[in-house]
Amino acid sequence: MPLLLILSSCDLEKDIDVDLPAHEPQLVVECYLEKGAPIRASVLESAGYFEEPTPPLVPDAEVYVTTHTGKRVKLQYKPVLIKSTGRFYTHTSTEIVNGQPGQVYQIEVTDGKGRKVTGFTKLLAKVPIEEVEWKFNDKDEALLLTSFHDDPNTDNYYRYMVHVDSLSGGSDRDMVTSDELTNGKRVSYGSSYKYDEGDTLIITLYHIEKQYHNFLRSISDAKDANGNPFAQPSQIKSSVEGGFGIFTNLVYDRKMVVIKK
Repeated sequence: MPLLLILSSCDLEKDIDVDLPAHEPQLVVECYLEKGAPIRASVLESAGYFEEPTPPLVPDAEVYVTTHTGKRVKLQYKPVLIKSTGRFYTHTSTEIVNGQPGQVYQIEVTDGKGRKVTGFTKLLAKVPIEEVEWKFNDKDEALLLTSFHDDPNTDNYYRYMVHVDSLSGGSDRDMVTSDELTNGKRVSYGSSYKYDEGDTLIITLYHIEKQYHNFLRSISDAKDANGNPFAQPSQIKSSVEGGFGIFTNLVYDRKMVVIKK
């Protein structure tokens, strides 16, 4: 598909024809396992740059998750939006995730076009939040500090999020990091002086897999590059084979605090 670009600089204009390769739709899979929660997944189809922004559904997709015991669970096609979290799922099951850290789950997705997506995730252990504190400045604005200890025996990756009042809206803070510089140390994540007395904050510390860390970082890089002619194009680093997306487990510690003097 030709794309006409007009570049102007110093009153000069030049027409450039860019041949964009034809887009071949692929399966897009997202599945996050949470202990004590039912298995749910979202299966969509990728769309071209100039197509509708909402990826199309794939009603004939079949989704299977194999548990740590070898049980193969089929998820039913039943699109639903969970209002409390804002997450959308296309396939659900009543099977509850009950594995222990170190155990492996597998996903397999197929559809009527012969496409197949597979992936693995190894359950992680929760890293507890040790302390949440805040400090006021002379303008009655508060900064937030969240502290925890990193395990020195493994390479660890984290996602730290702060929501104000509710988890259903966008996060006030969302940070993805590793323990490359903090291995085995007490780690503190802070903020600027941005909170007011009486604010209700929900603080979540996720212990995440390296594949999820890379996936989130690549999404952030792609967003930064979108529409920026000086940015290097970024490819999403999927954790699944045969398509795009992520299959991982979510394990976290969460605290709710009310900012007070």
